[in-house]
Order: sequence, then structure tokens, then C-alpha cells
Amino acid sequence: MIKTASRYALLALILVPGARPASGGVVVIGHASLAGKIDEPTVQKIFTGKVIEVGGVSVTAVNANLGSALRDRFLQEFLHQNEEKYTAYWTVRRYIGKGVPPREMTTSADIIKFVTSTPGAVGYIDESDVKPGLNVLLQK
Repeated sequence: MIKTASRYALLALILVPGARPASGGVVVIGHASLAGKIDEPTVQKIFTGKVIEVGGVSVTAVNANLGSALRDRFLQEFLHQNEEKYTAYWTVRRYIGKGVPPREMTTSADIIKFVTSTPGAVGYIDESDVKPGLNVLLQK
């Protein structure tokens, strides 16, 4: 019985449009002022508040919404954390006066608009949302 149910669930994921979870790659984008200045360890430090300036430019990180599949993939791929650890980390940092977590935005369009218009901004989007002219810093 369980095998049959599992097969039907797998079949639904394959055949039903929209039933498949988002699994595209994650692309880190940055304002043009950051072109060529950021590697993966620096992204980790930016999103954990350990780096606030890169190449003389103040950086501002922006996260996807709490609970989004994109944010979960970013945390896993780039920070090697889950949401629970990331939230706990920022709770402690805020409590001891070491900063506040990156602001959150609802859509990739909002993140793109913010990053392209804010000097020093860094965010991430799904690879399917990459448009020509974006400053792609990293991709996984």
C-alpha cells in the first residue's frame, strides 16, 4: 500500500504542471559597483553580517522572504545552514548588538529592482529570473 502511494505521489510530481518543487539554481546578484569583487566566502560573510564593506563600498544584503523555497536553497547552497540556524544566529547577533538581519523582499522582481538601484546591494534570485544586464556575482 505504501509503495503504491509513493508511486502515485512521484507520478504526480512528474506529470502535474506546477506540482514539482522549485529546484532551479540560485544566482547571487549585486549592484554594478560590486562587479568582480565578491566570491563565495565574502557572500557568506555579507549575509551573516561579518562584512559590511567590499572594496570601499558599503554592502547591503537582501534576503528572499522567510519560508520561501529560494531562501531555503540559498541558505543551504551558500551558507550551509537551514532557516532555524540562520534565524537563531541573527537573534543572538541582534540581542548582543552586532547588527540586524538582511531585509526581506517578497519577489525576485523586488530584489532585482532594489539591487540594481542601490549601490552596494547584494541579493539572490532564481536562475530563471536572470535578465540581461544583471551583475551576476555567483551561481549554483
